[in-house]
Amino acid sequence: MRSNGLRLGAAVTLVALAGCRTAPPVLPAGPAWEVRKPQLQARSHFTLKGRVAVAAGADGFNANLNWTQDGERSQLTLEGPLGVGGAQITASGAQLSVVTSRGQRLDSDAARAELTTRLGFDPPLSSLRYWVLGVPDPTQPASESLDPLQQRLSSLTQSGWHIDYQAYAPSGGESLPARLTLQRDAVRVRLLVDEWQL
Repeated sequence: MRSNGLRLGAAVTLVALAGCRTAPPVLPAGPAWEVRKPQLQARSHFTLKGRVAVAAGADGFNANLNWTQDGERSQLTLEGPLGVGGAQITASGAQLSVVTSRGQRLDSDAARAELTTRLGFDPPLSSLRYWVLGVPDPTQPASESLDPLQQRLSSLTQSGWHIDYQAYAPSGGESLPARLTLQRDAVRVRLLVDEWQL
């Protein structure tokens, strides 16, 4: 009887240990969103390289994207079809300029008109610098959906745009968007980030 009891106890212990051994690991939560959000919103310098696909109604294009953020100044270079081959866009506050692949420089309203014609929509550049970092524009109201474990955005609605964050990648001690989709009415923009530099 005692031998049977010992065998039963040993079996129960082995089953319990096996159960502990096969349990999935619990991933640590990221820093609290209330901490991460203002830190990312305050980040004024970064560089990203990636690819963008735009569908605007029946039109669309794919292009390579290089983005450099230097304080308030955003500089984007689009290389690809985009009408006649690409464009360089510089935005700082209310100032906007576009240099076409032909070397023609356009400013202010002419630049906005050129962008709208080339892209098929007026890009929200002042907010986009925040959205690509995975945070809302702090100057506008927003509706956020969080991944509660990782403490980062899964989606965001702001200024009439809906942004879905499908993937993140580590960079400089941060977890930054690697794949996101922006949509407003008939416009859909997909961005795949290949490289971040902070």
